[in-house]
Amino acid sequence: MDSDLSSTSNGEIIDKAVDFANYFCTYSFLYHQKEMLCDRVRMNAYYNAVFENKHHFQGKTVLDVGTGSGILAIWAGQAGARKVYAVEATTMANHARVLVNANNLQDVIEVIQGSIEDITLPERVDVIISEWMGHFLLRESMFDSVIYARDRWLKPTGVMYPSHAQMWCAPVRSDLCDEKSNDFEGTMADWYHFIDDTKFNYGVDMSILTNPFIKETKKYCLQTSMWCNLHPDQVIGSPAMILGIDCSTVTVADIIKFTTVFSSIIIKEEDTRLCGFAGWFDVHFRGSRADPAAKVIELTTAPSEENGTHWGQQLFLLDEAKSVSKGDELSLTLTLERSKENHRLLEVHLACGIVKKVAVGKKFYIE
Repeated sequence: MDSDLSSTSNGEIIDKAVDFANYFCTYSFLYHQKEMLCDRVRMNAYYNAVFENKHHFQGKTVLDVGTGSGILAIWAGQAGARKVYAVEATTMANHARVLVNANNLQDVIEVIQGSIEDITLPERVDVIISEWMGHFLLRESMFDSVIYARDRWLKPTGVMYPSHAQMWCAPVRSDLCDEKSNDFEGTMADWYHFIDDTKFNYGVDMSILTNPFIKETKKYCLQTSMWCNLHPDQVIGSPAMILGIDCSTVTVADIIKFTTVFSSIIIKEEDTRLCGFAGWFDVHFRGSRADPAAKVIELTTAPSEENGTHWGQQLFLLDEAKSVSKGDELSLTLTLERSKENHRLLEVHLACGIVKKVAVGKKFYIE
């Protein structure tokens, strides 16, 4: 049975202006930047992409969209860029300026505080570099700003860093499926105890609110997807690419909402449990057709035994695990769209048919 519920983070309606204020406030703290700077997969990929492809930077103009601490702008400068415009919406721009000066690149890098949509550059650029990816790639909608920057400021011969992105989905097993179901049952048991206690001690019957509480609790316990770093052994079926993005041509309309139909084959030798699906992404630094990379670099957030990332994977759990066997084919339809209440967040609807077995499906919200 497909569930078509729509939810917001923890069942709450979030004021967009307040949420964006919180978003920019969070990114203005060094502790948040440090989390990303300590992600070796992230750091190594960008570092290698720049320094293995110096020909894209030497003597060139570069725009860093959402520079944060300024690390990507600094690398571009160290790789020989003539000029780097490092744009940052938050007060982290102040720290970026200090860092640029401390690394003696103040004559090359200009840190500009403001939204990319609101600032004006004196020239078009040869390269746009940005670390815009959110959980399950598109959460936070920062890619919109990169697309705007590309259309407004990138030369026709310019290159995008990264140049391509892909979203993936695969069936998985996880004990979290049982834990989330137990959380739901425990929360509901506590609610019924609360109703009895309130009526007995205070003479007020709260049972009329049971149905909305059930709906709210289902959204929180059963429909809100989870961030995790899975072990590769937990992937029980063949991964499928659900979206491919060419960063030089993609439009905002392409990523606001999309539906894809795909399949996966169970690959585990033994009978196992289908507990849900994991979503992740990878990006590539390939340059452009006219000016390809000397060395293509990949950054992947796929399940890994040793190389987890701060993005991890997004885990979409079923309400109840299903028994599957090697060779079983899963036929899936996935629809992803931005939340109507807050376009930084995502709603995902997954419908899965197991060949000669039951069909399951539900809608998730990435908080």
